[in-house]
Amino acid sequence: MRWIQVFVLFVIVVLISFFLLEKKQLEPEKALDNISHIVSQKQKDPIDKQVPENIIKNQKFKGDIYHWIGKGTSELTEELGEPKRKDLSRYGYTWWVYTNDQSQYIQFGVIDDIIQTVYATGHNIPIEPLTFGDSYESVKAKLQFTEEVAYRHGISTYTFFMDEEDIKMHPLVKLSENVYVQVYFDTFTDQLSSIRVMTGDILLLQRPYELRYRGGLPELPKLTNKEWKQVEEGMEQQIFDITNVIRTSFNKNTLIWEEEISQVAFSHSKDMSDENYFSHYSPDGEGLKERLEQQEIYYFAAGENIAAQYVDAPAAVEGWLNSKGHREALLQEEYTHLGVGVYRLYYTQNFLTKPN
Repeated sequence: MRWIQVFVLFVIVVLISFFLLEKKQLEPEKALDNISHIVSQKQKDPIDKQVPENIIKNQKFKGDIYHWIGKGTSELTEELGEPKRKDLSRYGYTWWVYTNDQSQYIQFGVIDDIIQTVYATGHNIPIEPLTFGDSYESVKAKLQFTEEVAYRHGISTYTFFMDEEDIKMHPLVKLSENVYVQVYFDTFTDQLSSIRVMTGDILLLQRPYELRYRGGLPELPKLTNKEWKQVEEGMEQQIFDITNVIRTSFNKNTLIWEEEISQVAFSHSKDMSDENYFSHYSPDGEGLKERLEQQEIYYFAAGENIAAQYVDAPAAVEGWLNSKGHREALLQEEYTHLGVGVYRLYYTQNFLTKPN
C-alpha cells in the first residue's frame, strides 16, 4: 500500500501558486512599512481636502449599507436575525457575520452594541448608488476619487495619502465628517468587487494608507494569546467564506473546508512569523509538497496563497484577487477543498483537488 501512495504522489499534478503579492507582499518588514507608513510633520498643517459636493449635498448614498454605521445591534438582529457567527477582530470590535455561503457576504464591526464598520461583497446587497460589478470609471465618476482624504478628531488632524496603486485598487472616499468608504476593485475586470464603510476612528486604527497627522494616534488593543487565537480563527473562516462568494460570482464550484489542510496552512503562517521570513519555502527548503507529505495528505493537485501584514482577512483576499498567480489559485476550477491558516497577520491558503 505504501508504494502505491508514493507512486501516486509522483504522478499527480502539483499546481503550486508560487507568486508573491506585489508591493504589500514582498517581505514582512516591507509589507508592514507599506501598510502602516506614518509620516509625522507636526510643523505643518495637513492638507484638508473638501468633500466633493455631490456626495453630501445631493445625498446620493441611499443604500442601507451606509446607514448601519452608528446603529445598534438590536436593530441589526431585528432586520437580519442572528449572525452566522461573531468573530473578534484585531481592532477592538467584533465582526457579526451574515452570509448565505454563496452569493452574499456582510460583516458588521460592533463596539458596545454599536455598529462602527461594515464590509460587504456579493450580489443583491443595497449599496446605492453603486452596484457590485460596476465599472471603475462609473464608480470614479460618482465618487470623485482624490489622492488625499482628511479626518479631524477634536484638535487632532489627519490626512491619508493614496498612491497610484491605492487609487486603482482600493481608493478611500469621505462620505461625511465621520463616515468613510473604501471601494475595492478587481483590477483584472475593472469592476467593483467589495466595499467597506467605517468611522474615522476605525480608519485611524487600521491606517491602510500613508498618513500625515497632527496630534495623537490611537493605540491598538493589547490582545492576550487567547484573544489572538480567537481573532485568527475568525479570519480563517472569513477568508473561507469570502473566497467561496468570489468563486460563485465567477461561476466556479464552492470549496469544502478541510481542517487537516488548515492545520498545515496555520503551521506555515506561524513559521513565517516566528522565523521572520515571507516565502512559500521555509528556511530549510521545504515547500507545500513536503508539508502535505509530512501529514500524509493525499491529493491530485495543490496550490498555495500567502499574504502578510494586511489589516484583516477581507483586505488579504482582495490582495490575492488582484495578483495574477494568486487569482489563478483563488479561481482554479479543479480545486475541491480549502484550508486556511492565520497567525497574527500572516495568512496562508492551501487549495487541494482531492478524489471523491
